[in-house]
Amino acid sequence: MVGGDRRSEPLGSRQEMKVDPFVSDFDFELIRPLSRSVRLNGFATCLRLEQVYWNILGGMAEHNGCSINTLLSHVDREVHLRHGGVKNFSGLVRVVCVMNGLRDTPSAVMP
Repeated sequence: MVGGDRRSEPLGSRQEMKVDPFVSDFDFELIRPLSRSVRLNGFATCLRLEQVYWNILGGMAEHNGCSINTLLSHVDREVHLRHGGVKNFSGLVRVVCVMNGLRDTPSAVMP
C-alpha cells in the first residue's frame, strides 16, 4: 500500500464487511433517477431524484395526509425561514428522507 491508497490491496486483506449493503432482493430500479415537475409554494420547478426518494416522499406525504407537493413546499418554506434557503434543494430532500428513516429506526446512531 503506497501513500494510504487501499485500492491496490487484495480484497482478502481488507476488513470483511459485517453487513452486506446489497440485500438479496435489491431492486436496481430504485436507483433510477426521475425528474418530476413540482410546485413549491406556488412556483413550478423540476426536481430530479432517484426512485427510492420519491417512494420515501410518497410515504411521508401519506403519513401526513398531504401530497408530495405540499410536503416539499413545507420543506422549502421551513428551510427559507430557518436558514434563508439552500443551494442544493434536491440534496436537502435526500437528507430529509434519510433522516426520516433514521428517526424511525430505534437502533440508528444519530450524531
